[in-house]
Amino acid sequence: MPMEKTFDPAAIEAKWAHEWESRGLFRPARPNAQPFTIVNPPPNVTGALHIGHALDNTLQDVLVRYERLRGKDALWVVGTDHAGIATQMVVERQLEARQDKRTNYTRDEFVEKVWEWKATSGGQITRQLRRLGCSMDWSLNSRDNNGQFTMDPHFTRAVVKVFVDLHRQGLIYRDKRLVNWDPKLKTAISDLEVDAREVNGHMWHFKYPLAGGETYRYVERDGDGNILFEEERDYISIATTRPETMLGDGAVAVHPDDERYRPIVGKLCEIPVGPKEHRRLIPIITDDYPDPNFGSGAVKITGAHDENDYGVAQRNGIPMYRLMDEVAAMRTDGPSYAEATARAKAIAMGEKASAAEIDKLNLVPEAYRGLDRYEARERVVADIDAEGLMIKVEDKLIMQPFGDRGGVVIEPMLTDQWYVDAKTLAQPPMQAVRDGRIRIVPKTWEKTFFNWMENIQPWCVSRQLWWGHRIPAWYAADGRIFVAETEEEAQAEAGAGVALTRDPDVLDTWFSSALWPFATLGWPDDTEMLRRHYPNDVLVSGFDILFFWDARMAMQGMHFMNEVPWKTLYLHGLVRAPDGQKMSKSKGNVVDPLGLIDQYGADALRFFMAAMESQGRDIKMDDARLAGYRNFATKLWNAARFCEANGISASTSLAAPAASLPVNRWIIGEVTDTVAAMEKAFAAFRFDDAANAIYSFAWDRFCDWYLELIKGSIDEETKAVAGWVLDQILVMLHPFMPFITEELWTGLGDREGYPLITAKWPEPQAQRDTQASADIDWLIGLIREIRTARNELNVPAAARPKMIIEVSVDAEIERTWTHSSILARLARVELVDAMGIDVAGGNVQVSAGNTDFIILLEGVIDTAAERDRLSKALAAAVKERDSLAGRLANPNFVERAKPEAVDKARADHDAKAAEADRLTAALARLG
Repeated sequence: MPMEKTFDPAAIEAKWAHEWESRGLFRPARPNAQPFTIVNPPPNVTGALHIGHALDNTLQDVLVRYERLRGKDALWVVGTDHAGIATQMVVERQLEARQDKRTNYTRDEFVEKVWEWKATSGGQITRQLRRLGCSMDWSLNSRDNNGQFTMDPHFTRAVVKVFVDLHRQGLIYRDKRLVNWDPKLKTAISDLEVDAREVNGHMWHFKYPLAGGETYRYVERDGDGNILFEEERDYISIATTRPETMLGDGAVAVHPDDERYRPIVGKLCEIPVGPKEHRRLIPIITDDYPDPNFGSGAVKITGAHDENDYGVAQRNGIPMYRLMDEVAAMRTDGPSYAEATARAKAIAMGEKASAAEIDKLNLVPEAYRGLDRYEARERVVADIDAEGLMIKVEDKLIMQPFGDRGGVVIEPMLTDQWYVDAKTLAQPPMQAVRDGRIRIVPKTWEKTFFNWMENIQPWCVSRQLWWGHRIPAWYAADGRIFVAETEEEAQAEAGAGVALTRDPDVLDTWFSSALWPFATLGWPDDTEMLRRHYPNDVLVSGFDILFFWDARMAMQGMHFMNEVPWKTLYLHGLVRAPDGQKMSKSKGNVVDPLGLIDQYGADALRFFMAAMESQGRDIKMDDARLAGYRNFATKLWNAARFCEANGISASTSLAAPAASLPVNRWIIGEVTDTVAAMEKAFAAFRFDDAANAIYSFAWDRFCDWYLELIKGSIDEETKAVAGWVLDQILVMLHPFMPFITEELWTGLGDREGYPLITAKWPEPQAQRDTQASADIDWLIGLIREIRTARNELNVPAAARPKMIIEVSVDAEIERTWTHSSILARLARVELVDAMGIDVAGGNVQVSAGNTDFIILLEGVIDTAAERDRLSKALAAAVKERDSLAGRLANPNFVERAKPEAVDKARADHDAKAAEADRLTAALARLG
């Protein structure tokens, strides 16, 4: 059937997505081919396709389709992450909507409800990835043809084995450390799940009286040592944004070089809150953490509720007292305040105490117990102020951590959790990057990678949830812990009759997803798939999960497989709003990729993502470019219709057809160069270069020039060459625009059994004909020059002015006359002999190669009027250019104006400068 007149993306996308998948073409049987393997960053099962997914998965699909065309056994492993916190929240919200709640059910009953939700609603994002054209192996180890799932039985078995093995090797242990605690979700969360926001807050300044009423001379000096201020003080001044945590202070720290406090270092001061008869004294210590130039230079150390304080407390052996419970209310458990402070004082005097004993001490006065942390803050401030120990309070913008799921302020909390010895596991991946077994692209990310890995902290892997991989640990009443793959094994280890209680926590989802490159391939079983496809070839990832996922895959893969998980780690940037801002729901600038697909088509969105992906740079959304790539698809469609109408159809040869005509030999050479440019770009992971190479060839060389040059003279040789070239375009463009290329490939030839998705990458087996290339490039350059001159001088489109050769060499004279008919058709000029031609009247000069031409415009345009118009336009352009240059040279403007205003001024200046150059050249043409 003849092709449709108009290109309609929606009509072909659903058709081909179903056709490819239903025929198993995403992974054709190629048992003897070289394997090529990619695993996708598994999106949350609760998720919906966002613009970051669109970028990430487009780049992966481009690579997979390219390698499949090159004949490899290309496997793209796909699946979803069980997303512990997010999924549990979704199901809990559904229960709340029915006036129900999780705690009305047993743990097993609730987990069953989560599985029910997953069965009905958990496949949204996989359907959306199909709309994007992702050629993933959805069926590999999949129970529902939606890829793998981190809670599937085979994956769960791998997770449990990894935990048990690491524990037995001493690389997983239980410890009490500071974590990000979400009081709403009542669980520890990772740094990635913390959203730091700037909020309006306060900074309170308090007096911590020195023990026994002791005084010292407080002196402030300038840089030259001159005294600026001095007074006798019986206190040290402390500033804090969280007064409620003062109750758990273990020390006050000052910098060792801070002369103001040198007289009182080593002495004691009093925490100014709580019943006076039970107030604690804490030491004044030195540490490099306090900044002498910030606030008073003295910092209270509350190790159990502040990340920086935790480090100071660890370094200096300061006890850490937990003040809050799981909902961030002040503790109500433990002994009385009097008993707790008495014991804390003894510990401060050097008495030994275990971490467990310290954790049981509740240093919250009875008056504050049970209060929400913010209620307690108000009471503490009021009580200190009433005693006259508040110096001042100032308004202050502060960075506050919020849980991105729970939506409440995170409380740093000292809790018992399971940890992985990340420092030990980090050593092999660092060595692999150093010796080149893992290649990081762009290479600039290596410094960041090493900086983080060399300073890596223990990895907290436990979460206080019901949904997830339950930690395989059992506790005996005497405190012993038994870690085993099954309860039966743990019981056997503990001995008959020993009552065991299973750990209620689950594992962090990053722990299970760290096994993705090998557990998806069948590990811990020694499968053929695992042997064939591990290590993977490439991991494509956003830089923002370099440490949360990429580095952890490297750790686990190298530890359990004794081999890198992938040979190349490609890190791409973010997709930003048109103004360069980061996208966020709060800013209202989030872009829905499905809406873009509806508007422009999946092919246009994919091409935009690839063409704009330049290593080391973020991508700015640009609707004009998206529309341009939709127009590119339309142009290709129309070019194919032209071919169809002129008897040009599918090629039957991988090699270039025989050709004698210069235009055909030229276009074959262009194909050869484009193939080479794309292969070079793919080898270097330059998606932008590869996309722009095929775009430039298809639009400019093939559609704009080749098809125009052969119009009216399409013989059998030209039909064969044109059909072959169009096929090469479809193959080279297919990784970027799979839908339209497959539709055209199938529509232009009878090859139902040979779909484009499994075709062969171009092998032209031809060399560029340098003479033919020189002739055609010269001709194209001349036509462009003539068209530019006509446009600049407003020569009417219907006019066909005469053109003569003014100066030339013999070869180019012959070349000009050979192509005179093409010049008449495409440049709308009549080439005439210069003999007897009077060139004294109005004319314009153009050049190509070593030849100068004169286009005779006498009687065609009013050259004097055109010269006057161009002169006025040039003067205006120069004036605006120079005005903008002056503004950009003014430091006040560049440094104080909004960045977008400066960028616009630069763009406007460049545009006016280019316009001035163009007008200057146009005047020069008129002589």
